[in-house]
Amino acid sequence: MSGFTKIVESLHQLDDVPDLDREQPLVLIGNPHNRRTQGMQEARYRLGMKPAVVLPYAQLLQNWRQGGTIVDIVDSNLPVPLVRIDAPGEDWEVERELLFLGVMNDTSCLTKEMAAEAFTAEQVLALEQEWGRIYAPAQWFRGWKACLDRIGRETREIWPEVRFMNDPADIQLMFDKRTCQQHLYSQGVHVPPTLQSSLPIRSYTDLRTAMQSAGMNRVFVKLACGSGASGVVAYQINPRTGDEIAITTMGMEQAQGKTIFYNEGRLRKYSRNGEVAALMNWLCAEGAQIERWMPKATFDQRAYDIRQLVAGGQAGHAIMRLSRTPITNLHLRNERMLPAEAGLDEQRMSLVRTAAQAAMSAFPNSWSAGIDVMLTSDSNPRAYVLDVNPFGDLLYRVEHHGLGTYEWEMELLRKEPIQHA
Repeated sequence: MSGFTKIVESLHQLDDVPDLDREQPLVLIGNPHNRRTQGMQEARYRLGMKPAVVLPYAQLLQNWRQGGTIVDIVDSNLPVPLVRIDAPGEDWEVERELLFLGVMNDTSCLTKEMAAEAFTAEQVLALEQEWGRIYAPAQWFRGWKACLDRIGRETREIWPEVRFMNDPADIQLMFDKRTCQQHLYSQGVHVPPTLQSSLPIRSYTDLRTAMQSAGMNRVFVKLACGSGASGVVAYQINPRTGDEIAITTMGMEQAQGKTIFYNEGRLRKYSRNGEVAALMNWLCAEGAQIERWMPKATFDQRAYDIRQLVAGGQAGHAIMRLSRTPITNLHLRNERMLPAEAGLDEQRMSLVRTAAQAAMSAFPNSWSAGIDVMLTSDSNPRAYVLDVNPFGDLLYRVEHHGLGTYEWEMELLRKEPIQHA
């Protein structure tokens, strides 16, 4: 039975549940057995809500590859659902299908942009998973954008009045660090200054030239569509000696005559010119956001930033991410702490909440995101938005008004359903 057929049956079954007659059905597009889907289902169960109807990415993508569409399968007379598009990660089959979709939507011959790595359709379907490897990120992102476009288009053909928790176009924008930061800046949100260059930065040499011209000796180079610190490099040059250091989670190895890049899950330091050049050539060719490396506020000699969840316009759960290195992501075994435990005063937390809410308001057709905010290290701090994560509500061991993140979001939705188109 297809995922779409299950949606049809599950939504019809709502009519048989009298106490849920007024509850809008939730369709969750995600991976059925991962932490996000399970966390959402558990939250809805604890609140006495109908389980979300899960549409697996794997079935959706395979259906498209076989020539199907959502319109072919779903009854247009079904009640209009709320659709939550969740993260596609943690499933190799889905990653491979998105790479395949990226082949089908390759316009590089028109844009004259050539990524560092690319696979043909036949190569993608023959790929076997290598744990940690970062596969052709620009191609993957083309597939992911095409997937989001098609979800939005075909879903609206079935339910013209459908509502999304986060609009597919907004998810695309949030996911691309380059366009997202430009968008936030245009909306008056404070973001770290980007490295400006009159020409595209497509290589290590381009990067060094642009840094010298701008007088920036310390930058963050971030894979435009990366997440979880994948493809993030803290890079600095000694302006007097020319010595350079790149700190990153990325590993490199030679295989079949080419360099393979992977996410090690721990930080490494590169200082040899050849290694740094290989790393930067790959990142810049795949597409990178390059911004000034700004000193973060510290607590107990550790730099920190804050993941602030915003939903329905409200700032909810917040967690500090502390590190003795420039990269604070929690999966790197960095320390997590509640702001209250660190004694962060209301002035600083107000700055964080205000910045996060301003960032979320730049996406009026989306309802929630995890906003990463840094405070500057001076005595009169300013808040800067580092990242907008459309799937940033997977936060462990933190409550707001006595509720976990998914419970809080579902309770907000129950009280005040989403109104945007």
